[in-house]
Amino acid sequence: MTASHDWSADVFAEIKRFGIETVCTVPDGGLTRLLNKVGDDPDLRLITLSTEEESMGVVTGQWLGGKRAMVAMQSSGVGNCINALGFPAIMRAPCPMLVTMRGQWGEFNPWQVQMGRCCEAVLEAIGVKCFPVDKAEEVGETFAGAAALAFNGGFSTAVLISQRVIGAKGFGQE
Repeated sequence: MTASHDWSADVFAEIKRFGIETVCTVPDGGLTRLLNKVGDDPDLRLITLSTEEESMGVVTGQWLGGKRAMVAMQSSGVGNCINALGFPAIMRAPCPMLVTMRGQWGEFNPWQVQMGRCCEAVLEAIGVKCFPVDKAEEVGETFAGAAALAFNGGFSTAVLISQRVIGAKGFGQE
């Protein structure tokens, strides 16, 4: 695991730099540091969702209202978003996503494996440009590149943070 580098601080700095005002999430243990930073910042809005596909409406609505938003979720939630990803695509609304991966290196939970194995391919098939990252020190710059592509072109992008970066979870952990 390469998580000694605080990638969440790097991503948080890029969120601020890109003028992202809203972060939509179904919380995940791998995102805790980042979500705490967002929640503690009075200039940012953290929206906790019931299910991940709700984020597509929020991101698109924010864009149509002249604001920037993003999605932070676990790979298991990607499957919930596939149909809803048509909404930002048809509206040409930027949809930058930060996805913590499950079902990879050291996974204890066998039902996470299928989505972990196909997450990138499924997102790419629906038109999302994916950027997998295996090193904590590269997460921030990768997020910056993906956000630039999303906001400059009206695309959906996803930074896929490897389980090697966030660490393998054990039974009884989030």
